[in-house]
Amino acid sequence: MEKLHEKYIVDEAGQKTAVILPIDEYEELIEDLHDLAVIAERRDEPAVSLEEVKKRLKADGII
Repeated sequence: MEKLHEKYIVDEAGQKTAVILPIDEYEELIEDLHDLAVIAERRDEPAVSLEEVKKRLKADGII
């Protein structure tokens, strides 16, 4: 991801209270967060070799 183009909302004391992002950057962050959640959920699953993946895809008629 490229540099974010964020803008901050500050209170009377100058403390940041919120952030504004362009919608495309927000959506990228949400997608990244979802991807990380999926990775965390699956981290204990056994690894599958590339050959096994190819075999399964062929059996399913995908390749």
